[in-house]
Amino acid sequence: MKIQSTGLYQEMQAMASEAGRVRPQDPNKLPVQATAATSSAQFGDLLSDALNTVAGLQRDAKEKVTAVEMGDRSVSLAEAMIARNKASVAFDATMNVRNKLIEAYKDIMSMPV
Repeated sequence: MKIQSTGLYQEMQAMASEAGRVRPQDPNKLPVQATAATSSAQFGDLLSDALNTVAGLQRDAKEKVTAVEMGDRSVSLAEAMIARNKASVAFDATMNVRNKLIEAYKDIMSMPV
C-alpha cells in the first residue's frame, strides 16, 4: 500500500522551499533596517498565506459536508470526512503556532534589559 502526499503536505513543502529561496544574494549589501523590514514582511506574508490556507480548507470541508447532508451523490461521505479532518488538523496546527508565538512574546517581554 503506497500512501501519496496530500495537497496540504505538498503545499507546506512548497512554502518551506520558497522560504529557503527568498534569501538575498549578498546580505552585506542591504542595510539592517531594510533586512528587518523584508524579514517581517516575508513573515507576515507567510502567516497570511497560512491563515488563508486554513480558511480555504475549512470552507471546502463545510461545502463537502453540506453537499453530503443535502444528498449530493457527487461527494462521498469519505471525501467529506477527509476534508473535515484536514481542516481540523490545519486549525489545530495554527492554534499551536499561535500559542508558541504568544509564549515567545511573553518570554521576550519578561527578559530584563
